[in-house]
Amino acid sequence: MKRGSAAITVSNPFAALRHRNYRLYWIGMAISTTGTWMQNVAQPWLAYELTRSPFLLSLIGALQFTPVLLFSLFAGVLIDRFEKRRILFVTQTAAMLISLTVAILTAAGYIQYWHLIITSTLMGFVNTVDMPTRQSFVIELVGREDLTNGIALNSAQFNLARILGPALAGVIMGQWGVAVCFFIDAASFGAVLISLFFVRPYPTEKTPMPQVNIFASIGEGLKFIFHREVLFLPLIFLAVGATFAMNFNVLVPVFSIEVLGQEETGFGLLMSMAGVGALAGALTMAIVARGGPRKVFLFVFPIVAGALIVALGLTRVYIMAGLALMFASFFYMIFMASVNTTMQMNATQEFRGRVMSVYSLIVAGSTPLGNLFAGTIADRAGAGVSFIVCGGVILVLLIPLSLYRRARERSRMACE
Repeated sequence: MKRGSAAITVSNPFAALRHRNYRLYWIGMAISTTGTWMQNVAQPWLAYELTRSPFLLSLIGALQFTPVLLFSLFAGVLIDRFEKRRILFVTQTAAMLISLTVAILTAAGYIQYWHLIITSTLMGFVNTVDMPTRQSFVIELVGREDLTNGIALNSAQFNLARILGPALAGVIMGQWGVAVCFFIDAASFGAVLISLFFVRPYPTEKTPMPQVNIFASIGEGLKFIFHREVLFLPLIFLAVGATFAMNFNVLVPVFSIEVLGQEETGFGLLMSMAGVGALAGALTMAIVARGGPRKVFLFVFPIVAGALIVALGLTRVYIMAGLALMFASFFYMIFMASVNTTMQMNATQEFRGRVMSVYSLIVAGSTPLGNLFAGTIADRAGAGVSFIVCGGVILVLLIPLSLYRRARERSRMACE
């Protein structure tokens, strides 16, 4: 990142939507992601009702992300070698069938905890390929000029869905039962499949498929990252944040019931508050998109989010919990979008799939560890204590690292 990048330039927050391909894709994904967020609320609620165990609830989340941890690097090689649009057709169809299976089992009254174990693991395998493909597909829809804005608008639709999905899920679960949420999720995948049918990505320089060992390809991708501090250092911050901050789906259901005394509707609205903050963060990124991400977004905002997670664990008041969730999500979303943009702006077309697979590996792959860590503490000491510990770990690890980075930067500037 250049030294002059600190100046913030305000730009058109919807610039990427002028591209027809991106507009179609964005609308389809917005519908599908709303259904996915309904499922994200319905599944942990269903798992907790079946088991009444925070640990078993966290195990579901861990299993869903474990395939990402194990196979993301292999997925990156695949993404760099095949057409991303076709890959998305396959992954989105598979996700639709998995969600439909859970819906039918739940509606028929046959659903058991082990069913969720299997379907969560299968969805994890789908996401291993789907997530980095979706991330690296954006540049083929908007070009390099509008990449930052396209990523920010992707985050905006994700978090708009994060507001609407949980709120709708809370009402629907209370009125018609949890199975309806899974049926809606399955149907919503149709929107993105239709959009992909009409999308015609911009032509890009295709990477040939040399007869090279897949492990050698993975090694080349990792070397590309490790030799570039502009990629490597933000990923270290991301690893800490993804492990200890991205546990809302595990802790908020328990915190909502046992600490705040809420039921389905209150839980859904609490999750929506997190979505409001994240949406505001994504729109903020879209407005200041030109010039790339700021260093304060990358190296200070995750620390602020950690402090707010500690505050969340300390409160026993519903509205205060909602505000803490909202502001933690605001700062963390700006951080996440900034890391995403940094990865894509500094990766060549040849390595973009592998770079984004490492990004996805860290975002989703470290989540099983964080979920198990948070769930174990919640099982023994309560969800409030778990929030305090997770937020505290973020502060303890990132504050010294941020100060060290700043000292190194000043030292380099003094030598110039």
